[in-house]
Amino acid sequence: MGSTFASKERRVFISDCEGPVSKNDNAFELTSHFIPQGDRFFSLISKYDDVLADVVKRERYKAGDTLKLILPFLRAYGVTNEKMKEFSSKNILLVPGADDMLRFVNDIMLSFIISTSYEHYILSVCEIIGFTQENVYCTRLDINKYAFKEEEIDKLRVLVKEIAQMPMIEIPVNAKSINDLSSRDQATVKRLDEIFWEIIPHMTAGRILGEVNPVGGYEKANAVRDVATKIGAVLSNVMYVGDSITDVEPFRLVRENGGLTISFNGNQYAIREAEIAVLSNHTIVTSVLADIFNKFGRDRVIDLVKGWSLSSLKSCCNSELFEIFLKLNLERSPRVELITASNRERLTKESVAFRKTVRGEAIGRLG
Repeated sequence: MGSTFASKERRVFISDCEGPVSKNDNAFELTSHFIPQGDRFFSLISKYDDVLADVVKRERYKAGDTLKLILPFLRAYGVTNEKMKEFSSKNILLVPGADDMLRFVNDIMLSFIISTSYEHYILSVCEIIGFTQENVYCTRLDINKYAFKEEEIDKLRVLVKEIAQMPMIEIPVNAKSINDLSSRDQATVKRLDEIFWEIIPHMTAGRILGEVNPVGGYEKANAVRDVATKIGAVLSNVMYVGDSITDVEPFRLVRENGGLTISFNGNQYAIREAEIAVLSNHTIVTSVLADIFNKFGRDRVIDLVKGWSLSSLKSCCNSELFEIFLKLNLERSPRVELITASNRERLTKESVAFRKTVRGEAIGRLG
């Protein structure tokens, strides 16, 4: 990352990529493309990830570690760095306005992307939108360095079939321990524990689980701290935009230190932790909120959201942005709402449903 200096009073914009910037779930798409029944296989492991990170709270495990759990299987099906880069670059789907949004925000604030995604995908996105790669944190990976013997490849492929046939895990709302899951799902989690923490670690493929460190959960929070330290900023001047379980820790960090936290088409985990919910099929709202945050700070954004309307927007928003907002004539007006204890349950349902309309049913369901 670059060594650009900023005073402690300068605002900082930090965003996840998949969700707030792009519609993809690159790891899901890679798995679906290269592995037989990969969509179901990935979805099951993603649910397992949610259980370990948010229910069991397994030691030294973090949200987003799905991206290392799937790697032995991707490699067993012949995936290489070159294939990952080629597939990723050909299948990027940006949220409408994302490139303009990032250019605008980057002009007014120091801007960073912190993503759990593999570097093959993130660097491809940066190339398309012209975002500086020095200001990106993502999951670094050289999958080519891992080579398995034929018998191990065969074993991994058998495990893929087994996992893809397991019943989908259902996590009850407010589940606090493994005992809150059904007996069927507890058995599924137990078997996945055996596969990932007993069987694979004794294989050559186990190296991947020990060496790859996805940037999710507390690693995203660490990246936020690193940004603030390197540019000399305080966390109260950080605006963080996220949408999923991997953003829980950075949401908490920024919120508890007086910064601004925004869920953009977020799932239940994002709505649980963020202060503002945005439901929009265009990123113009992110630009508007960033503009107000940069000029006036967090409290003014909160006040704007409390009385969200075109007239209030016009009174404090960049005039060019406001004109763009009007001219877009979006089919569904963006919804921007302060998240409170009284509306959190409703907003969770509405945001999760809207998320699926923007990103598709399969990706929208993922944690």
